[in-house]
Amino acid sequence: MFDTLAFYFFATLTLGMALVVVTTTNILYAMSALATSMVFVSAFFFLLNAEFLGVVQILVYVGAVVVMYAFGMMFFNASEDVVERAHAPKLVVVLAGLIALVLVLILGAPFISEYAHNLQESLTPDLISSNTKLIGFTLFTKYLVAFEVGALLLLVALVGAITGALKKSHKKEC
Repeated sequence: MFDTLAFYFFATLTLGMALVVVTTTNILYAMSALATSMVFVSAFFFLLNAEFLGVVQILVYVGAVVVMYAFGMMFFNASEDVVERAHAPKLVVVLAGLIALVLVLILGAPFISEYAHNLQESLTPDLISSNTKLIGFTLFTKYLVAFEVGALLLLVALVGAITGALKKSHKKEC
């Protein structure tokens, strides 16, 4: 009963967001609706007890839509109507960073001892572990270096794309 209701709920939300994608004329609204639609599609995987595929759906497809969102903002200049005012942005960034660090330390302190205790147990997966746990174990032990190198390459590509777009934008203004 719950699965049926959840299916129809997420199907309605997914189709509603897809309708927004094809009917809106604003590129940023369309991409936001597409990203939301992809998140709702991942809910179907979670309903089918395929948690790994649900998370991959969110990471890969929503990540791709976010990249398209960034390119849409750069190429279509959809944000030129937005006027931003920044009052001491460095102060805001420093304060936000300090608040985030304090919150992480306060909220994370109780879990440090539990993490240390469970670390040894988690390093030895048993055969009755879930598929997601076994994939995570393999990914972060045997293929950790390849995983980190891939993440670093994606980060460098992202920073390069943003830098290139900012240089083009700065040249147009001057």
